[in-house]
Parts: sequence; structure tokens; C-alpha cells
Amino acid sequence: MVNFTRRDGTVLSVEAGEDESLLTVAQNAGLPLEGTCEGQMACSTCHVYVAREWFEKLEPPREEEEDMLDLAAAARANSRLSCQIELTAELDGIAITIPPTSYDQSR
Repeated sequence: MVNFTRRDGTVLSVEAGEDESLLTVAQNAGLPLEGTCEGQMACSTCHVYVAREWFEKLEPPREEEEDMLDLAAAARANSRLSCQIELTAELDGIAITIPPTSYDQSR
């Protein structure tokens, strides 16, 4: 389960399987994460905020991810690229917030 807080403050709880990327789960749920680099880590369009209590459970970001997060609009200390987070049983219930700068597919 992933708990996404949308820009309007509502929470969407989405079932997710182990080994799925957070980006895939978000996109399948219709959330506004673009993720256009197709895994090549050449963009930051899939960045999210991870709730602090969950952030420490994640593997540390690789240097390439840190470089991409430097380019992300509205990045914070708890920002991560959703394409780099693979869900595990330990992450069941993870709380994620969609940044206000995410690509809005409904426009």
C-alpha cells in the first residue's frame, strides 16, 4: 500500500506489489508524475516528497539521483525520485506527497 497526498491535500491509498517502482504505482493511479527519462536518470520529473518517518527506511540515493534532485523544482531534504524507489514489504504503507510543481496531466 502507498499513501499519496495529492496537491489538494486529499490522500489516495493505492495497492502496490513488491518490486514495483513508486513511479509505476503513481502513474497507474493517475497521479501527476511524468517520469519521462525512461529510467535513464536524465530528468527529475518524477520527484516526490517522502514522509520523514519513511525516508530513513529507504536505501540512500545514488550519486546520479542526488545530481538529478539538484535540478528538481521545489526539492526538499526529503525529496527522492519515484523511479528509484522499489517497493518492498518494509515499505508497505509508505507516505508520499506529490510536489506542487509536478506535471499536471489534467490541463
